[in-house]
Amino acid sequence: MADKIDKIDKAKFDKAKTVLRTIFDTLIQEMIKILKWIWARLVDIYHPENLKKRGVVHSFVLISLTVLGLMFLIGLWWNHTPSFFDVQTVAQEKAEDYDEKIVPGYVTTNTLIEVVNTLLYKSGGYLSNDIMPPSVFMDNMPSWEWGVLQQVRDFSKALRNDMSRSKTQSEDPDLAKATPKFNTDNDSWFWPASESEYEKGVVFLENFLHRLAAPKNNSAQFLIGGNNLGDWLEEVIKRFGSLSQRLSASVGQKRMKMNLSSDVDAQELSEIEEKTPWKQVDDVFYEAQGASWALIHFLRAVEVDYKEVLERKYAMRTLQEVIRELEATQKTVWSPMILNGSEFGLFANHSLVLSSYISRATMGIIELYNLLNK
Repeated sequence: MADKIDKIDKAKFDKAKTVLRTIFDTLIQEMIKILKWIWARLVDIYHPENLKKRGVVHSFVLISLTVLGLMFLIGLWWNHTPSFFDVQTVAQEKAEDYDEKIVPGYVTTNTLIEVVNTLLYKSGGYLSNDIMPPSVFMDNMPSWEWGVLQQVRDFSKALRNDMSRSKTQSEDPDLAKATPKFNTDNDSWFWPASESEYEKGVVFLENFLHRLAAPKNNSAQFLIGGNNLGDWLEEVIKRFGSLSQRLSASVGQKRMKMNLSSDVDAQELSEIEEKTPWKQVDDVFYEAQGASWALIHFLRAVEVDYKEVLERKYAMRTLQEVIRELEATQKTVWSPMILNGSEFGLFANHSLVLSSYISRATMGIIELYNLLNK
């Protein structure tokens, strides 16, 4: 009886499989027919003879609309922000490729390299210094790139001054050359182009990384201590505090300002209003998203290389909470544009939402800074 039931079930399964295969083949055939029809229509529309028949004006309008449509589609593709990468996995893969062991500082240095490479080689490449369409008409992605670049500059400076040497030691020669390369103007397109300088900076970071992992390394070092992160965390607090204020100013904020005067009695408070210009609201939003994206990866790298210090200082949980708050800033914006409604108005205000996440992350970084300096 059981064998009979199995045979019936197998027959039903085979029949269902055949039906699904037939449906799939039919769908493929229909899609091919549709694509062939679209191709035939396009060939007919853009055939030189047909364009001549329609006249110069009609043909010019048609070609212009086609070019604009293609640029719009390319712009949508290029405007897609990169996804996260696993800092440990990427470091492990590189170590295996070069037959190296992961030593303290390997994950941190490699994460900086990968962030810069993502900035340069994401879809569309580096767009901030482009002078040709469609990227010249795009401002969201260049703002995102600017946010990432600021974090790269701060982190490379910390790696050069604090993580790779003590206060009394000389700086590493490769890191000393890498940091200025990342300080090249972000919109320089010729002599030197921004991308070429950033690529040179990556080469110097790679040199430092391989010296650090060398079996008989006596020239590169990476220091593991809470005080080695202090200056960098201070810079992060300033950056993200400023971003939070600029995001909050999307609806306007009234502040008290002291009018300075040599006469103490003449000094008085005045009320001023700070408001981000409406044309810059989306730029600030994407700059904050880019900065948060880069900082997430740097903090994840710190979580690996400074694990012992973080656990000893009871700061690991605080770090993880900061990362969680920053990850919330990377949620997909489903609106076709960054909305700038009033605080309790009918429409959303994306800048205020992002500001709330960044403010909580900043408070967490302040707590992290205090714990590491105890």
